[in-house]
Amino acid sequence: MKEVKIECILQAYDDFDELPTEVASLMTKASEARGKSYSPYSNFSVGAALLLDNGEIITGNNQENASYPSGLCAERTAIYYAGSQYPDAKIIRMAIIAGSNIRPTMSPIPPCGACRQAIAEYEVKQNEPIELYFMGETGKVVRSESLANLLPLLFDKSFL
Repeated sequence: MKEVKIECILQAYDDFDELPTEVASLMTKASEARGKSYSPYSNFSVGAALLLDNGEIITGNNQENASYPSGLCAERTAIYYAGSQYPDAKIIRMAIIAGSNIRPTMSPIPPCGACRQAIAEYEVKQNEPIELYFMGETGKVVRSESLANLLPLLFDKSFL
């Protein structure tokens, strides 16, 4: 047996003010999208914003349903809209802001497993990394240069 070590390298900004201007602008769009979230069951709202290589910015937010599996996360709402409206565009960057509607959320919140898989699909499809930034309502912002850092053993079409 051989032990295999997998590492991911992330960068952490102390707060929103440390971000490059273009990233801060995208995070602001994600925050605005979060404000439109429909999350009456979990009281946990999420906003996402994508920058496409054609200059378009696509936003999404989580949409819940009393039949829980019928809802959709913010990241997938945005990424699927981008895929349906701009099928040839590449996703350059994704910004995510998430948090509880009941208490302050200051820890960075990464995409859930299902969203990681969906983002991975597009990263593999475009054969270029998608830069990710994520945070809670306030506090640190984490940057990953690629979804592969968050899902290093991803499942993709090469297995089918």
